[in-house]
Amino acid sequence: MSRAAELLLAGARLVGRTDPVDLLLRDGHVVGVGAAGTLDAGPAERVDLAGRTVLPGLWDKHVHLTQWALVRRRLDLSGAGSAAEAAALVRDRLAEGVLEPGAALIGYGFRDGLWPDVPTAALLDAVAGSVPVVLVSGDLHCAWLSTAGLRYVGVDTHPTGVLRESEWLPLAAAVDRVADELADTWVADAAAAAAARGVVGVVDLEITDNLTTWRRRFADGFDALRVRAGVWTPWLDDVLAAGLRTGDVLPGSGGLLEQGPFKVVTDGSLNTRTAYCHDAYPGLTGPEAHGILSVPPDELVPLMKRAHGGGLQCAIHAIGDHANALALDAFAATGARGSVEHAQLLDDTDLARFAGLGVIASVQPEHAMDDRDVADRHWAGRTGRAFPYGSLADAGVVLALGSDAPVAPLDPWVAVAAAVSRSRDGRDPWHPEQRIGLRTALEASTDGRGLYPAAGGPADLVVLDADPLEVGAADGGAGAGVRLRPRRTPCGRCR
Repeated sequence: MSRAAELLLAGARLVGRTDPVDLLLRDGHVVGVGAAGTLDAGPAERVDLAGRTVLPGLWDKHVHLTQWALVRRRLDLSGAGSAAEAAALVRDRLAEGVLEPGAALIGYGFRDGLWPDVPTAALLDAVAGSVPVVLVSGDLHCAWLSTAGLRYVGVDTHPTGVLRESEWLPLAAAVDRVADELADTWVADAAAAAAARGVVGVVDLEITDNLTTWRRRFADGFDALRVRAGVWTPWLDDVLAAGLRTGDVLPGSGGLLEQGPFKVVTDGSLNTRTAYCHDAYPGLTGPEAHGILSVPPDELVPLMKRAHGGGLQCAIHAIGDHANALALDAFAATGARGSVEHAQLLDDTDLARFAGLGVIASVQPEHAMDDRDVADRHWAGRTGRAFPYGSLADAGVVLALGSDAPVAPLDPWVAVAAAVSRSRDGRDPWHPEQRIGLRTALEASTDGRGLYPAAGGPADLVVLDADPLEVGAADGGAGAGVRLRPRRTPCGRCR
């Protein structure tokens, strides 16, 4: 990455256009875009792009970056098709003898929504004995623990060893017992990998004192990405007392760290059958048959009102259709600005409400590919309005794409491909009517900057060997992002 004060990117192409252009960058901004050879570049360092395509840098609008960094080093359970298979993976990892004495084995990525058997602490005890085992689900909303694992996180006893939603979320930090220095090193590695995929910024919604964490990292020299650090309820008072508003740049970060939105999780997830829905889940009865509403309106509205009054945008997690309706009610009641995070199942009537309220749909298209079979089972008869990206776009709703890493990989091209194709692994597209166009998917990935670098904008750019629209056309308009590989060039960001 060049640190030159001035940089001329010569012989570039813009998306969907053939005539070569030059881009002049100065002190971190684009100061000129013109036909090749027409800009007065003066002493600027010149980089010949030889016809490669330039577009604004990509953003992931929903990540948990520390979790993603940790998961990259944990036992991968994503391929387990049953509790027995997951237990076998635990057994095999322990047999490798790589775990230090007294350490817990942490795994990540299991999805039990379609498993033919039931995860229990006893099943893990049989393969792990006294070794603490904590297996975190792919959606982060539950964990499966051995008896020793329960004690490791401070739970004396539990009838099943599977902790869901409010049982698990307050304990999740117990498995992240990594020294700050090591965690920061792993985060830097993960951020570098994201930058290599064309990512210039993330909205980090880690459940922690996020601003303090990122201030430390930037003070120690982190500069791989722009970061908008979200705030959760336990730290809301501190942010409001400091007078920080969403978008404020934090000093000492080189302009790269901003105050992010206020985050609230109002319901659960599909895989844990805790997303709050109008209809009951098949086979479930009782008070939680419709899922779990973890933050009801009488709590949500005052929280959002306080945050909005202090200048914070709101990022409200809502997955089930009932939870989404209540989230929109809260936006309407408070006048708050911001986003609904996930928006996985929507009533048709709520599409227009998103648009009318100006609420952004912050969505993670790869989740639809991960969850299509689970949705077909647990949201049977309703999947035509599940992950309804096409319907949202048609209604005029602003979309923002992300990954929810570690729930899905921090890779914007994976998200774009899923949004455009609604397919993976050669399967038929799932509800293809909910696909969105490639232009729409790319525009939803550039933080509102469209597809064309413009004078006055930040010099946060990605350079591609191929025009994504041409690749998309060659693929018949679907799956375009899969084959695109951003180049690492001196112009990733000029500061």
